[in-house]
Amino acid sequence: MDEKLFQIGAVAERVDLSLRTIRFYDEAGIVVPSARSAGGFRLYTESDIDRLIQVKAMRPLGFTLDETRELMELRDRFNTGEALSQLERAVLADYSERADAKFRKRQRQLADAQHLTDALRREATAVNHEPDPD
Repeated sequence: MDEKLFQIGAVAERVDLSLRTIRFYDEAGIVVPSARSAGGFRLYTESDIDRLIQVKAMRPLGFTLDETRELMELRDRFNTGEALSQLERAVLADYSERADAKFRKRQRQLADAQHLTDALRREATAVNHEPDPD
C-alpha cells in the first residue's frame, strides 16, 4: 500500500472526534481502518478520513447507527458505479429528503439561538455602559 497512513490520534485531531468515537465506528463497521500496524494499531487512509468526516456530518441530523451504516453502504455502492435496485434508489432518495428536512430544522434552531445570542450581547453591552449603582 503506497497511500499515506495516519494513526488514530492524528485522525482524531484532524476530524475533531474522540478516539473512543473513532474506535466505536470501527467496531460498528461504519468506518473500518484500511490497515493495521505490526502492533495492531489502527491506520487510516485519506479515504477513511473522508468517510469519518461524512459520518460526523450525519450526527447532527439525528440518524441512528443502523441508518448511518445503511446510508454509507448505499453511498459506497453508488459512488463505485454499482447499479442500485429500484428499492435502493428509493431508500437513498428517502434519506436525502429526511436529511434535508432535518437540516432545515437545525437551521431554524440555529437562527433562534442566534437571535437569543444577539439579544444577550445587546443587553450585556447596555449593562456595561450604565453608571455604577454605588
